[in-house]
Amino acid sequence: MKKMMFLFIGCVIVQFSFAQKTIFDVISYIEPKGWKKEVGETITSYTYIKGNNWCRINIVKSTISKGSVVADFNSEWEEMVVKNYKTTTAPILNDVEEVNGWKIKAGGSTFKFNNSEAMVFLTTTTGYNRCASIVATTNTKAYLKDIDELLASVSLEKQESNSPQTNVSQIANSILGTWCITASDQSSFRVNNAIMSTIYRQYTFKANGMYACHIKTFDPLMSSIFLGRETGTYQINNNTLNIQPQKSVLEEWSKKNNSDAWGKLLKSQKITLEKVTYQFAKIYIPENNEWQLILKTGNETKRDGPFNNYERNAWIYILASPARPILILPGE
Repeated sequence: MKKMMFLFIGCVIVQFSFAQKTIFDVISYIEPKGWKKEVGETITSYTYIKGNNWCRINIVKSTISKGSVVADFNSEWEEMVVKNYKTTTAPILNDVEEVNGWKIKAGGSTFKFNNSEAMVFLTTTTGYNRCASIVATTNTKAYLKDIDELLASVSLEKQESNSPQTNVSQIANSILGTWCITASDQSSFRVNNAIMSTIYRQYTFKANGMYACHIKTFDPLMSSIFLGRETGTYQINNNTLNIQPQKSVLEEWSKKNNSDAWGKLLKSQKITLEKVTYQFAKIYIPENNEWQLILKTGNETKRDGPFNNYERNAWIYILASPARPILILPGE
């Protein structure tokens, strides 16, 4: 099995085909015929079962690259293979290939499924600050040809430098401006009773290297409104954003006319400073006519709250616009 797996993953090279292709995120490919297809927000999967034999192929939506195809592959292997299939052996790897500015690395290993040996293959592509993966699992070599055909059909488009998608290796002006995000409590009690709390977060990045972060929390069931104010400096190094807070306070305000408008300042207390380094990407979404700032880090932060998006360990902030106005602060 090990020798067969090595020969299989050694031929994984992204090629071009003129057949009709399906597009999922940054990956174009030819679908396997007759397989069960399931489309989710982050994964499109294809499954085929015949008797006791089975095979599954997952096309996974791209995330922010960690800076190299090797780092991306290692991260994806831990996240998608080790955690899901409990494989304990290191993957057999192929050489890195490159097509249209995308680098491709593949590897495979075995795992136990229902007390029988099965195989798992991971193909990771890295380019233009994005990382996308294809995961294939099967309990028989009979489906290796199908996996191989799908992988061989994959094509990845070259990203033009003048594309709306920003090259995040640019300096700090790529994130200048105000970026916003809104969250609410979706508990069944609140949904059933139409009682919605709102947490509004926004970052403002200035050309002088300073930033401000404001967080407004409004809850109809509470008598006060809370406002977090934080200021500090930020630095950008390639695709990383380092936040260095200098001052952070939490203010409690009364409600003006029992609404979400600011009344009087009731009290203020200092907040522990939280230094964080994010991976980031700035992406234009044409169908929404909006710019998104994706911030990614290993753990949730008090500043950003729970992860809010399909990206693993990430938040999406939207550039302020007339359709998404900035937070009105007390006195403004």
